[in-house]
This record gives sequence, structure tokens and C-alpha cells, in this order.
Amino acid sequence: MAASSSIPASSLDRRRHPVRADLAAASYAGSVSARQFVEGRAMRISADFADIRPVADQARPIDTQALFGETFTVYEIRDDGWAWGQLETDGYVGYLPAEAVSEAGAPATHRVAVPRSYRYPGAELKLPPVGLLSLGARVRVTGNATTRGLDYAVLEDGSAMVARHLERLDHIAGDWVAVAESLLGTPYLWGGRTSLGLDCSALVQLAAQQAGIALPRDSDMLEVEAGVALEPGDGVPSDLRRGDLLFWKGHVGIICDPATLLHANGFTMTVAREPVETALARIARSEWGRLTGWRRFA
Repeated sequence: MAASSSIPASSLDRRRHPVRADLAAASYAGSVSARQFVEGRAMRISADFADIRPVADQARPIDTQALFGETFTVYEIRDDGWAWGQLETDGYVGYLPAEAVSEAGAPATHRVAVPRSYRYPGAELKLPPVGLLSLGARVRVTGNATTRGLDYAVLEDGSAMVARHLERLDHIAGDWVAVAESLLGTPYLWGGRTSLGLDCSALVQLAAQQAGIALPRDSDMLEVEAGVALEPGDGVPSDLRRGDLLFWKGHVGIICDPATLLHANGFTMTVAREPVETALARIARSEWGRLTGWRRFA
């Protein structure tokens, strides 16, 4: 039964609220209008990664991507093979292929700590890989093995990964900007969130996650919620520090040092370093306009 509330689904950010006019998460009952409310089912991403779209249409651009081992709460599985739900990591809502999710099982223990690493059917690098997992993907380690001096982590399904490519979920990286720098040269991909292709905000989110900093997905969200706001002023901001974030309308970059910006961008179509002064002038002239924000993690 629909709630008596007059708040329409269209008034909520579709990226963050599992609410549609016809269907909404049960937790919204009594606060929004929807024809049906359902309890979600926590499932696990079982594909190497899965594209998340705003609508159930392969021709539409992707919003973001879910990584292997992440939890995706499913509110609807359609007959045409799409699942609609919410990614636990950052709360993003959308549609992905139903075949990309499976039963949740026991919780993950480790995450991938390098740009990407193969998953093998056993502890042997000569075997044909069964997957290629990206930075931040989550796995459950249940054992270990050593083959010709190389240590492997054995996963719950019997597959194996190089042990030093993983870290425990509670590990805190000392320098999250160094993690971002390890992704230099990664191709730019609108909505991408893997080391095979990512966008500006995914670069920030994935790298900061390794330092225990949980961030929202998109640049407009980051500009409001990441760290604390500083006054950008005109020209190059004063007192830039490593790890500061600079924002334009629709874009974000990371300060490596006071003179250097690191960002996934549509100019080089890669994750690249660029002099701050050059980036400010070029972006103002041909892309996103003037700087709109400057934020710092305390």
C-alpha cells in the first residue's frame, strides 16, 4: 500500500535513494509516496565489475560501477535480466545485470590493494586466470599456499590470488595520494570505477578508500561532503597541500604538490599530472569554467 506522505519520488536524488514512483525500499515507508515498498535482499557482486546505469538500457551511459565482492542490495529483479538496487559502499542506486550478483555469503576479509590483479583457479600463475580484479575489489581469504616461492591467498571458492596484492579490509594506507598516483595512465572512462577505466571522482574515491576515508561517488557530492571547505579565491589557491581537492562544475582533481594536479580527465583521456596553473587556465577556457571549490581532509 502506498504511504500517505506527499513526498514524490522525483523530488529525491535518484542516485542516492532507492525510491521510484512504483517501488521503494521498505525503510522509506511513511516518508515517501510509492505504490509498493519492499525489503531489499543483500547480494554480492560476483562479476569482476558491473556497470550501473540510471535505467535498464544497455545503450544508456553508465553512472558508476560495482566491484567484485561489494554488497548490492537488490529491490527488484526484472524478467528482462536487470536488477535494481543500491551499492552498499557508497549508497549509489541504479540498474545492473542480474547475472552480476549472487548470494552474499560470508563477509569479505581483504581487498585488492594494487591497480589490478588476476584471480586463478588455484595457486599457480601458469593456470588460465578466472578473473581480473581491480583496486578496491573485495574477497574472502580462507587459506594460503606457496608455489615456487610465491605466496598466494586462497579464496572461499578455491581460487587464488597473489597474497601481496591484497590487504585486510581494516588496513589504512599511509598516503592515499600515492594510491591515486599508482593509477597514472589509466584510461579515462565516464562512470568508470576500475583501474581499466575511471573518471575524476572515482580516482578520488578509490584512492581515499585505501586510507579508510569513505567518500560519496560523484564530484558534486564530494564538493559538499569531502573534508572541509576552503576559499578558492581567484587564480591559483594559496597554501595548496598534498591531498587537497580542487573542484570545477562537474570535475575534481587531487593536489600532489603545490604546483601539480593529478586528475582523470577528458583532455588527455587518462589519469595524468598537470601543472595547476596550466589546468586552471585550460579548464576555464575550454571545459568546466572557473574553479568552484577547494577542500581539505583534516
